[in-house]
Amino acid sequence: MKIAILPGDGIGPEVTAEAVAVIERLALPGLTLFSGDVGGAAYHRHGHPLPQETLDMARAADAILFGAVGDPSCDALERHLRPEQAILGLRKHLGLFANLRPARVFAGLEHLSPLRADIAGGLDMLIVRELTGDVYFGAKGQRMTEAGEREGWDAMSYAESEVRRIAHVAFRAAAASGQRLTSVDKANVLETSQLWRDVVVEVAAEYPGVALDHMYVDNAAMQVVSHPERFGVVLTGNLFGDILSDLASAAVGSIGLLPSASLGERQTDFGTFGLYEPIHGSAPDIAGQGKANPMATILSAAMMLRHSFAREVEAARIEAAVARTLADGILGGDLGGSHGTAAIGAAVRERL
Repeated sequence: MKIAILPGDGIGPEVTAEAVAVIERLALPGLTLFSGDVGGAAYHRHGHPLPQETLDMARAADAILFGAVGDPSCDALERHLRPEQAILGLRKHLGLFANLRPARVFAGLEHLSPLRADIAGGLDMLIVRELTGDVYFGAKGQRMTEAGEREGWDAMSYAESEVRRIAHVAFRAAAASGQRLTSVDKANVLETSQLWRDVVVEVAAEYPGVALDHMYVDNAAMQVVSHPERFGVVLTGNLFGDILSDLASAAVGSIGLLPSASLGERQTDFGTFGLYEPIHGSAPDIAGQGKANPMATILSAAMMLRHSFAREVEAARIEAAVARTLADGILGGDLGGSHGTAAIGAAVRERL
């Protein structure tokens, strides 16, 4: 089992190191870890945020554990040389089209949510976001109107094959968990969303055991913060998924607890190839200070074991250890505690 470790920038190396230590504590047979440079660190060493040797390493792996990218010293670079292009390039070159982002409030931490505690306790959803299409990757530009005004434009589009493949990912997740699937769109306004809805309905016929409903994105945003318990698996496009997943993460109370997976169609000898990362950024303001919460990265490692290596038992052990650590009051500064990165990682390993 080959895992490429790409720590990146800022707090990325710190939180990734704790996740790697958890993986190593499991003592899985046949496990090989190797690391490479991405983001600002790669630019400073190699002149590019995603060097060819790192991309080759990623392609040779069965899964990738990714830290974070972002370096203020690179802000003035041309866009294609900025650290963030590393993650975009990996998604593109590796065909990672399905973003899985779970969001749930851990027992005992309801008070940290900006939602009322009794509402926050019902938040336990999986957002399945299409990652390589939509307005983000459509044609775009600026032009002059006949009236002489500058006008910005972006094209939103989805091919039915793109909708179909992400829909299958969401339906399989809902079938496995026994949860309802809610497809989020804006079909009352957008033709792109009407196609999305039509294709999702077609795919639903292949999953008769999964309850499906549809919701407009504006209503979905309201429901996430008012009645989160009504959601199980949420399927949506790139733009709406970006917004809803950030909204759900804010409702949890700390992005330091939220993992994610980006999956493609490639199958390895063990499972589905994927890239796993915390949803937070590189946090350069606290980099190197040992203050970062590593739990999101540790939970990302659990997702990796589940989806890319079919190691459900070990994944569940990590998640249980994280939950026990939180219940025992081992909290980072983002959760109102005083424990540092290394102390939190050690506490999780002790509870394995």
